[in-house]
Amino acid sequence: MVSSLVVSVTFTLSKTFHLDITIWFPSEFSAIRVLDLSYNNFSGDIPASFGRFPQLKVLKLVSNLFSGIVPSFLGNLSALRNLELGYNPFKEGPLPWQLGNLSKLETLYLSNANLIGSIPDSIGNLVSLKNLDLSSNYLSGEIPKSISGLKNVEQIELFNNNLQGELPESLGNLTSLLRMDLGQNNLTGKLPHTIGSLCLTSLRLNENLFYGEIPSSLALNPNLRHLALFINNFTGKLPQHLGLNSDLEDFDVSNNELTGELPKHLCQRKKLQSLVIFNNKFSGTLPAQFGECHSLTVISMENNELSGEVPSSFWIHPGFETLKMQYNRFSGSISNSISNAKRLAKLQLQGNNFSGMLPIGICELDRLMKFDVSKNLLTGEVPACITRLKKLEFLRLQENMFTGPIPSNFSFWHELTELNLSYNQFSGTIPSQLSYLPDLTYLDLSMNSLTGNVPPELVNLELSEFNAYGNKLYGEVPYVFSNPVFLSGLRGNPGLCSPVIKEFPPCPKQRPYSLIAVIIFAACFLIFMGSVLWFLKRKFIFFNGKSYKPSYKTTNFQIVGFSEEDIVPFLTRENLIGSGSSGQVYKVNLKNGEFVAAKKLWGGTRKLDTESVFKSEIEILGRIRHANIVKLLFSCSADDDLMVLVYEYMEKGSLGDVLHVNKCEELREWSTRFNIAVGAAQGLAYLHHDCVPPILHRDVKSNNILLDQDFSPYVADFGLAKTLKHEEGGIGAMSRIAGSYGYIAPEYGYTLKVTEKGDVYSFGVVLMELITGKRPNDPSLGDNMDIVKWITETAFSSAEDHPIDVAHIIDPMLNLGICDYEEIENVLNVALLCTTSFPMNRPSMRRVVELLKEHKLARHN
Repeated sequence: MVSSLVVSVTFTLSKTFHLDITIWFPSEFSAIRVLDLSYNNFSGDIPASFGRFPQLKVLKLVSNLFSGIVPSFLGNLSALRNLELGYNPFKEGPLPWQLGNLSKLETLYLSNANLIGSIPDSIGNLVSLKNLDLSSNYLSGEIPKSISGLKNVEQIELFNNNLQGELPESLGNLTSLLRMDLGQNNLTGKLPHTIGSLCLTSLRLNENLFYGEIPSSLALNPNLRHLALFINNFTGKLPQHLGLNSDLEDFDVSNNELTGELPKHLCQRKKLQSLVIFNNKFSGTLPAQFGECHSLTVISMENNELSGEVPSSFWIHPGFETLKMQYNRFSGSISNSISNAKRLAKLQLQGNNFSGMLPIGICELDRLMKFDVSKNLLTGEVPACITRLKKLEFLRLQENMFTGPIPSNFSFWHELTELNLSYNQFSGTIPSQLSYLPDLTYLDLSMNSLTGNVPPELVNLELSEFNAYGNKLYGEVPYVFSNPVFLSGLRGNPGLCSPVIKEFPPCPKQRPYSLIAVIIFAACFLIFMGSVLWFLKRKFIFFNGKSYKPSYKTTNFQIVGFSEEDIVPFLTRENLIGSGSSGQVYKVNLKNGEFVAAKKLWGGTRKLDTESVFKSEIEILGRIRHANIVKLLFSCSADDDLMVLVYEYMEKGSLGDVLHVNKCEELREWSTRFNIAVGAAQGLAYLHHDCVPPILHRDVKSNNILLDQDFSPYVADFGLAKTLKHEEGGIGAMSRIAGSYGYIAPEYGYTLKVTEKGDVYSFGVVLMELITGKRPNDPSLGDNMDIVKWITETAFSSAEDHPIDVAHIIDPMLNLGICDYEEIENVLNVALLCTTSFPMNRPSMRRVVELLKEHKLARHN
């Protein structure tokens, strides 16, 4: 008999086939004890024959395409110990009460299974259960009191549902419970004091409606390591003995109404890594004990009423990665000892009363990405060495009393996107070297004492905001600034004039002798330079006898009909079509009439960074092929720092330009945008799931999605991409911060770790761009507001039947039909899932593709 031999069955099938499972397992296979079909593409209903496997102990169907309801006949499998059906697109239905018959069940995993209705009382009959995970469903109603019957349960995961009501006091009977996550529900009431009698190592009740004081009994738990109570309505003081009896590692009570002083024992055991308390009403000074807590990597205490001088020992922490203290009442100076915080990536101190000079120790923070000391009482000159911070993306010094010139050596600021020096007392001229900053999009120099001309070189920047209002600038306004975007930022300078722009007075005519002097000087200069060049040429020929020709190293990645001689001579200003952090891009017309895109990487002081980009692009694109990933055709390099990468030419350019700058007519159709979303998702899914080892892009954004003549998308720019290597304990992650502002996942600010879920978050932002037509940090969103926060906080309606006010956020440029609104709402739900705060709750890119395609199929069926 075949059935007597079958003990364990595990399938891992091709990811490209959808299979009807009903034809695979006849009921004769009755001796199966372990059946694991996870991570395949099985579809249809779970076969009824599964309910007739009396010896089955393990049933795992995770991450498939099962579309029926969760069947009640599974409650007949009396020997079952593990039941794992999570991440399947089941039809909306209840959690079968019959599952309560499984008295031997130890693991019940039904996360992301489209469950609706309430949790049945029969759940309390699972007396052997150790792991209960019903997270990310649509469960409603109260948590049943019968849950107290789970005497052996160690983990309860019910987060991201619609559960209501108060926590039952009977939770205190779960003496084996170690981890409980009830976050992202609608639970209310006061926390029962019995919760403090549990031996919990992790308690997460975030994003609910709890109120009242946090029970003091929590401070008595010796096992507590992770406490997340953020986004509730808690009031009163924190228990003052928190941390005294336990090894607290993560503590987050942000977005509540808590008051009083901070407990001085929070880091008593020197294990605290993350202290997040922003958006409360805490007062008093920082406890001196915090200065000895060197385990801290993340502090986020903004928007409170904390005051006094910061203890000098506090600034010395070598492990700091994020320090956010803005909008409190701190005073005193910023200690120069902050130079010891070598890992610091975000330093935000704005909106306080810090005084004195900016310490020169800031220049030692070579990982610093975001530095904001605006709205303080700082004085003196800004240290010129601040331009050495090559990772810096945002520098905000506005509304202080800084004096002296603007630092002008910008050779290291390759990644700076925002520079705000407004409302200070800076003097001197506007440095023309600002034009060397390839990624600068926001420049505010208003309300200072700057003099001199407006550098015409600034037009080389792709500025979305330029403001030099209220200075002492004079001379002729360069014609290139006639765009209204620039004009508003040039007013308030009485000395400016223009012969063509009506908003400014006409410039006085030049005196003839001045013009003659200029002509004479120019002629002399040309004669001098001609003589020098003639001399050097003669000397070179005399000693060498022949002209110099660089030696090229070339590689063909496709069959091409050109060489470096067809590319390098045409990397000229006339053919320049774009510029970015890694180099400049040129459109080159080949002899056969075809076009290619050639990227010439920066040389000089940027050589180390660009060599890394060069190698990464070759390593990644040289070995992969996919319809939605840009093709690398050719590369060449020479001894004189020349590095060139040649790609297939994309007629429409980047999605970012087409969507935000050119506003192409074709993007008025939602179907075009949707197809771009699906294609880009397929390219990223290929990188994550079909490449061995998997590849992380690390800089997913609309500017890195290119479009061909037919608006088909191609993922591009792999300069920051890395491969994931499987190591002991899981997937290794890189600690280097990567990505572009507005697209970076929030966990980077806490962990500085890079995973595939960071790409998923960035892609979610791109989906939001396609829906709204807005940039990730569009000025129209308001201060301190990005597109994710705007959609999640502003675009939600109070109506229960329409939780998202789609019409309020859709790009007005779109021409929409009735069916488009439903599809956009579905895509927006995918975007919200991709950009959820917790990486573990985000879908994989393969799942994103499936969700997008399911919505498309649902529309056409």
